[in-house]
Amino acid sequence: MAYRTDLALESEQRVRASGEVPGISKRERSCPGTGFEVTEITVETDEAAELLGKPRGRYITVKCRSGRLSELCGSASARAECIAAELRGLIGVPERVLVAGLGNMQITPDSLGPRTASGILATRHIKRLAKDLDTSELADVTVISAGVMGQTGLESQELVRAVCREAEPELVIAVDALACSELGHLGSTVQLCSTGISPGSGVANARSELSEKTLGVPTVAIGIPTVTDCAVIAQASGGQIGQEYAGMIVTPRDIDSLVQRSAGLLSLGINLALHPTLTAGELMMLTS
Repeated sequence: MAYRTDLALESEQRVRASGEVPGISKRERSCPGTGFEVTEITVETDEAAELLGKPRGRYITVKCRSGRLSELCGSASARAECIAAELRGLIGVPERVLVAGLGNMQITPDSLGPRTASGILATRHIKRLAKDLDTSELADVTVISAGVMGQTGLESQELVRAVCREAEPELVIAVDALACSELGHLGSTVQLCSTGISPGSGVANARSELSEKTLGVPTVAIGIPTVTDCAVIAQASGGQIGQEYAGMIVTPRDIDSLVQRSAGLLSLGINLALHPTLTAGELMMLTS
C-alpha cells in the first residue's frame, strides 16, 4: 500500500529500495550539540523527479534522534541555529523576504504555519517608517498568515501572489504542517526544500502550489509532519485497517505542545537566518 507523504526522504527510501536511482544524490551530516542529524537529497533530473513524485531541487531533512520535538529540553538556541544554518544554505542572504504561514489556526495539527508566522520578526514597516534608526542590518521582512480557502474564499496561492505584487520580495518562505508515512518521522523531523509546496498534498487535499513558477519569485518551503495515515499505525502494529477507516488521519496525543514548540523552533530559526547579526536572545525579546 502506498501511503501519503510530504517527505522527500521517505519517497527516496522507497524508490531506492528497488535499486540505485540515477539523478538522486544524498548527503548526511550532523549538528553537534543539538541531537539533530541532517540528510540532504538533491533531485537532479526530470526522470528522478518523476520517480519520487517531487520536483527537481534540494530537500533537507533535519531529524531529532531522541524523540519528538515536543519532548526536547534545553539547547533551544542551538537547535534553532541548526535550522537557520540549513535555511541559509538554501536562500543565501536575501534583502526582501515574504514569510507565509499556511494552514488553519483553528485546527491544531494544521496550525503550524500561522503559529510560526506569529513569531516572525516583521520589519518592512520599520525600514520604511523609522527613518531615524539604522536598520541596514535588518532584512526587509513581510509576514502573513494565509488561512485556508474555507475561511478567506481565496486559495493561499492567490493571497500570497497578491502580497508578492505589493511587497516585491526576492524570496518567499512558506511554512506548513506536513504528513508523513513513517511513525519515526511524526513530529520529529523538519523538512526544508527549494521547490515550494502544494498545501494539503500529503493528505490528498492538494491546493494550488506555491512555487517560483506560480509566484514569480524563488520559493522555499519549511514544515514538520504533524499527521500520518491511520494505515501506518495498523501496519506498525502488524494489523490491517478496515475499509471504514481507510483514509483516516491521526495525530500525536501531545499535538498541542508539539505544534507550540515546533512553531517556536521554526520561527526562531527563520529569524536567525534572516537577521544574522541578531542573537537568539535578542530575537526572542523582540518577538515575545
